[in-house]
Parts: sequence; structure tokens; C-alpha cells
Amino acid sequence: MISFLGEYESTIDAKGRFLLPAGIKKQLPKDEVTQFVINRGFEKCLTLYPLQSWNPIFSEISKLNDFDPKVREFRRYFLNGATQIDVDTAGRILLPKNLVEHASLDKDIVLVSALNKIEIWDAKKYQQFFESFTPESFSSLANDVMNKTKPE
Repeated sequence: MISFLGEYESTIDAKGRFLLPAGIKKQLPKDEVTQFVINRGFEKCLTLYPLQSWNPIFSEISKLNDFDPKVREFRRYFLNGATQIDVDTAGRILLPKNLVEHASLDKDIVLVSALNKIEIWDAKKYQQFFESFTPESFSSLANDVMNKTKPE
């Protein structure tokens, strides 16, 4: 299983490409360096999945009951915009315009580890996200989330 650590800054060029940071490349298995699926994130960001991480998720979504209206709605939202992309020979990824607009990405971006995937944020929005979060609110959130994982 792939897992990522770290936070990396990059810039989007005039053609909508960014250089995949070396720190992320080093964390990828050799066969996963060139193909990804990019999609809308749950927040106003993009999510970059190595194929090894995307395929099990897509498989689970494919098994859901198509007769359930909530399943259809979820699929539409989750899969809307999902695009398979390749890293070019220079190590760059071309971002689809519709996804750039969705996440309001400008020139400066931050690539953030999110376990088995990478979130791509506009640098200013990412900074604002953390500036609005106090140590007390983070502590409370951590307590709520981590207490749910404790064995009973």
C-alpha cells in the first residue's frame, strides 16, 4: 500500500502543468511514477491518486447498488471530473482546466500528503485553511476523531 508524508510547494505554468516534486516521486513505487487519476477533492482542492490507490476505490464504487438513488448521486459527485493522467517526460502533470477552475488554483500550489493520495490546494487557500484553525479547535477535533478509533 502506498502512503505519503509531507507537504510540497509547486507552481502551475501557463499551460496548466506542474512539476511533480521529487519528494513525492521518491515515495512512489517504481511502476507508479507515471500514471495517476486526478479528481475533485471533498473540499475545494484536487485529489491525485496513484493508480494503485485509485483502482480499489473504483472497484468498490463499481460494486454499489445502481438501483439506489443515493449511490447514483454519490457516483456522479465523486466520479465527476475524474481523469486518468500521465506524467510527461519532463516530470510534469497537466491539470484539466475544469478541475483547475473547481479548486480555484492559481499559480502557486501546495501538494499535501493525505495517506494514499495527494491533495492539491491553491497555496493561499491552504494557508487560510490553517490560519482559521486554532490549536484548541485542532485539539478538540483530534479528540473527537481519535476517540472513535479506540477499541471498546
